[in-house]
Amino acid sequence: MKRPTFLNRINLSYALYDWANSAFATTVMAGFFPVFFKQYWSLGSDATLSTARLGFAHAASGLLLALIAPLLGAISDCGLHKKHFLLFFTLCGALFASALGFIGQGHWQLAIWVYIVAALSFSGSNLFSDSLLVDVAPPEQRTFVSTLAYAAGYLGGGLLFALNVAMTLKPTFFGLSGSTQAIQLSFLSVGVWWLLFGLPIQFTLPGSKSPQKLGIKIIPTAFKQLATTFGEIRHYRPILLFLIAYWLYIDGVYTIIKMAVDYGLSLGLHSSALITALLITQFIGFPAALFFGWLAKRIGPFAAIRIAIGVYLGVTIYAAFIHSEFEFYLLAITIGLVQGGIQALSRATFANMIPENKSAEFFGFYNMVGKFAAIIGPALIATTGLLARQAGLTETDATRMGISSIAIMFIAGWLLLGRATQQSARQNKD
Repeated sequence: MKRPTFLNRINLSYALYDWANSAFATTVMAGFFPVFFKQYWSLGSDATLSTARLGFAHAASGLLLALIAPLLGAISDCGLHKKHFLLFFTLCGALFASALGFIGQGHWQLAIWVYIVAALSFSGSNLFSDSLLVDVAPPEQRTFVSTLAYAAGYLGGGLLFALNVAMTLKPTFFGLSGSTQAIQLSFLSVGVWWLLFGLPIQFTLPGSKSPQKLGIKIIPTAFKQLATTFGEIRHYRPILLFLIAYWLYIDGVYTIIKMAVDYGLSLGLHSSALITALLITQFIGFPAALFFGWLAKRIGPFAAIRIAIGVYLGVTIYAAFIHSEFEFYLLAITIGLVQGGIQALSRATFANMIPENKSAEFFGFYNMVGKFAAIIGPALIATTGLLARQAGLTETDATRMGISSIAIMFIAGWLLLGRATQQSARQNKD
């Protein structure tokens, strides 16, 4: 029997897409947008207020995608091929990520709206990239391909981010006037990077024949399919439990990704140290994501995910008590060990649980759950911080209360994932 080829041009182009759009997650979402938003676009504002603005901006983008994600998945399954939607979101994401570099000082409202569109495009691209996993790889290869893609994302996003950090720390070496111009150019570089490395999958992945052409009639068909899916998911109890658990624990993961730098700035840590910490996370995340793929084969994907959740819970509790840059570095190292693993294994595990002919439709729900989670975390931090300030706490103490509030999401997610594991094992036995 011929052994399956794990490394082929389709798998590599799929991994290359994570290499491409991860630049937005690192340079923009986790790195320079929080710094620029607090120190440039919201210059002169109270630290707690700027954190609240950022939190609500993340929540708004998450809510919008959560509302359209299932519809996008349903349209994709019964209409135009998934990779064409991926191309659309790639083009939009690259354009609006670049546009952030042209917004002037003090215009925080415009920065938020441009960022929301870019973040929506990033999330939309992830929806269709995730759903393409079942087209790219057979079941026995999906854990490998998913972890390979996440590892490539950490490496590619980290390499561009390292260049962007160098530009910011040594702007004159690159012929730039200062760090402000360096960050603005960094936003532009993300758009170019995303577009350049995000296009190969359009040529390597063959198109599928769609049962319908995309037209106005596809919308009611998609809504009908969406309603059917709502009814179907309820009958897949292991999938339903997994989605609820995923919603809970990924809330904390996404919140930490989006709010970590803002949290450090609110504690008074220097921005260069925070950016360095993000670089540490990226480059540790590359081999760690591959390690979690190996670990999942040894102990099972559910057990590996629960280990990662436990680590995140410890990180959340410890983060509320840090005071120094060294402690922030320790957090970055720890997060890097599990961040890619928990995301890659979640995607691969879900892909192996769902009906293959409904991949985009079910991944629409998967991404909808993730985006609803991304609403709760940032909004919870923002609300907790504002309430703590109104109660008379200092900015720093209010910020610490905000970050500690998401620990409950990891606890509940860990417990529910245990239930999903039991249900899945019982179903497989039957």
